[in-house]
Amino acid sequence: MIIGIDASRAVTGQRTGTEAYAFFLVQALIPLAAQRGHQIRLYFNQPPPPELFPENDFVEHITIPFPRLWTHVRLAWELYLRPPDLFFTPAHVIPYTYHGPSVVTVHDLGYHYFPEAHPPRQLSYLRWSTRHNGRTARRIIADSEATKNDLIRFDEVEPDKIDVVYPGRNPALRPLSDRMQTTAVLQKYGITPPYLLFLSTLQPRKNLVRLIQAYTAANVLHQLVLAGKIGWLAEPILAEINNQSSIVNRQSSIVTPGFIDDDDKAALLSGATALLYPSLHEGFGFPVLEAQACGAPVLCANSSSLPEVAGDAALLVNPEDTAAITAGIKRLVSDPLLRHELALTGLENVRRFTWEATAVQVLNVLEKAV
Repeated sequence: MIIGIDASRAVTGQRTGTEAYAFFLVQALIPLAAQRGHQIRLYFNQPPPPELFPENDFVEHITIPFPRLWTHVRLAWELYLRPPDLFFTPAHVIPYTYHGPSVVTVHDLGYHYFPEAHPPRQLSYLRWSTRHNGRTARRIIADSEATKNDLIRFDEVEPDKIDVVYPGRNPALRPLSDRMQTTAVLQKYGITPPYLLFLSTLQPRKNLVRLIQAYTAANVLHQLVLAGKIGWLAEPILAEINNQSSIVNRQSSIVTPGFIDDDDKAALLSGATALLYPSLHEGFGFPVLEAQACGAPVLCANSSSLPEVAGDAALLVNPEDTAAITAGIKRLVSDPLLRHELALTGLENVRRFTWEATAVQVLNVLEKAV
């Protein structure tokens, strides 16, 4: 069959969670689909690099430059003119006018829990697009059991329509022991060891105001590195950084290096004393796996999907309890044996998550939908 895939998120320059999901999944799906005799038709809103997903007898590129309403106007028109046997969107929304067989991945419904963490227009679109996906798709892929339960609870999606398929992890991430390389990366971003690391977009649902307050209360001799691009509604986070820095006279102790290049992640994670990720809600939580893959101990929230992802290889805390986060930070910094145990169990835990396994399960769902 011909499988049409919205690959627009896969060619984003700075890949975060959903963009990484689209990129790695498409990459793993192509050879597997070819083995089973399927053709892949990839839809792009900008020309992809030629080496990204090379065209061949099994892979076709459809590039549709369009400045606005790309999904619901231009992609919809292309699907109408040349409909595939199945349309799959791994990180976006099904075009409004498309009614052919379709499958969609829903990553999370955190906006139901924390609507104030989203701009009003973004919140409205998230609510509409998730309901639309749930009603239109023949099958829905959820990143976790937590997301599946949210789809059932909030959007009344039939449980039998949902398949839980865990994403994989970036196979390039592994512990880095080259001190010269690590030092060069830390100097590039203005980071001084020892440091505690947060790695994701800086936005309200990541719980960063509370994390900053917990870090200040812990009073540890570590930098706090808040690495990631600035997201929406980040002003209170930036204000809290300035506020806490001035209170404790640590102007250089909270560092915001911005977006981290993929090539630098392994060094940054490998050099960290621990990853701190007390996010209020996650549909999956890629940073937890990325840290574990590099041998970094992890502190994360005990809610939403994070316990599923972290397994028994993380220190779990109540993300809404600042004192609990503070206690967790102190424990990790002061207990090298705990850090060693978490690092070892983390490396074992990440073996559960590969893109090859994800692609097999996703392709099974696509075939089932047709």
